[in-house]
Amino acid sequence: MKLTKEEKSWVTYDWANSVYATIMVAAIFPIYFTTMSRASVQAGDYWWGIATSISTVVLAVCSPLFGALADYKGWKKKLFCAFLAVGILFTLLSAFWSSWPLLLLGYVVSHVGWSGTLLMYDSFLTDVTSRERMDRLSTIGFACGYIGGSTIPFVISILLISFGSKFGLSGTTPVRISIVLTAVWWGIFSIPLLRNVKHRHDSGAPPKAFLRTTFQSILKTAKDILHERALLIFICAYFFYIDGVGTVIGMATAYGSTLGLDSTGMIVALMVTQLVGVPSALLFGHLSGKTSSLRLIRFSVVMYIFICVLGFIMGFGLEESYFGVNTALTIFWILAILVGTVQGGIQAVSRSYFGKLVPPERSGEYFGFFDIFGKFAAIMGPLLYSIVRNATGRSSYSILSIIALFAVGFFILAAGRKQLDAGKA
Repeated sequence: MKLTKEEKSWVTYDWANSVYATIMVAAIFPIYFTTMSRASVQAGDYWWGIATSISTVVLAVCSPLFGALADYKGWKKKLFCAFLAVGILFTLLSAFWSSWPLLLLGYVVSHVGWSGTLLMYDSFLTDVTSRERMDRLSTIGFACGYIGGSTIPFVISILLISFGSKFGLSGTTPVRISIVLTAVWWGIFSIPLLRNVKHRHDSGAPPKAFLRTTFQSILKTAKDILHERALLIFICAYFFYIDGVGTVIGMATAYGSTLGLDSTGMIVALMVTQLVGVPSALLFGHLSGKTSSLRLIRFSVVMYIFICVLGFIMGFGLEESYFGVNTALTIFWILAILVGTVQGGIQAVSRSYFGKLVPPERSGEYFGFFDIFGKFAAIMGPLLYSIVRNATGRSSYSILSIIALFAVGFFILAAGRKQLDAGKA
């Protein structure tokens, strides 16, 4: 599929922001935080789960408002720029802070900025392409994101952490450099979207009483979602299964670090996840033209249930001394590969399926609700992980509890299959 200049610029932002997802959310920063907090608190993964929940609740509450404001002429790009500036600034600050509470603060605020840009970015999908091209473009975006998240900054970070001492880089300096690289990469590759992507479908200039009108519009969108059966069923299922996906991404290295797995081995395994994700995401885009998007989503949910079971076996085996750390690390590598086969696909197809269901001139509002479901879901998963961890004292039971989220999501998709199959996508 040949992309237009605007489509290429939109895709490039997936390349840009995925570095934050890899280094700050999934791989290096969680390990860095659990290490820095170990002298003060016993369970770094507990506080990481709490921080991940806090970082999502702020934007979750405001997503419909920001989404509705984004539909006014000229506002979508302005809001994108504001979130981008906040995210990059606090990512940079995290490189210079040593106190674990400050590290949590930097992560929470930068995560809000990063998530805010993704809300605007997703809603731009209806501006840059046609309904017929959404599945392919969305999966191409995720594929480019995997490449961006696993290339220069991530490879440099691994090399610095592994061999930095040979070049006089001691202590936490290699990790701090990787955080700075994340901010720089994120900023530079955001430029094409800032320059070339236009807000084409809007609801006109904001009226004088735009706040009142905005809230009225939010209520109207909420009512429309409630009356559109396919949209309502899908977004409820999405609430649960995407929470499981986000929890697996956000808690993987914190979980492994708490179990005592080698940090470098986990980071390299997650780089393999990114590399496997490139062809897998593109394959999902290809398959979306041959089978239904919902069938691909259901397959992915089943795969994630299997991943959680295998993650439990890994942790339980270590806790009960059934096998050693090397065996557990091998299982972690298998998990990383399995996650790579479905992670980008389920996110990309979910985004494009939703985009095809909504009116393009109100995409900001609808994606605001799409985002609030995703964000509130992202609070539940890490919080569930932390509650189970605190109640049982065992991380393996925490990862097992995440299966409930995927099971509920799958049940909703199965129960509402007739209505979903009769939908527009």
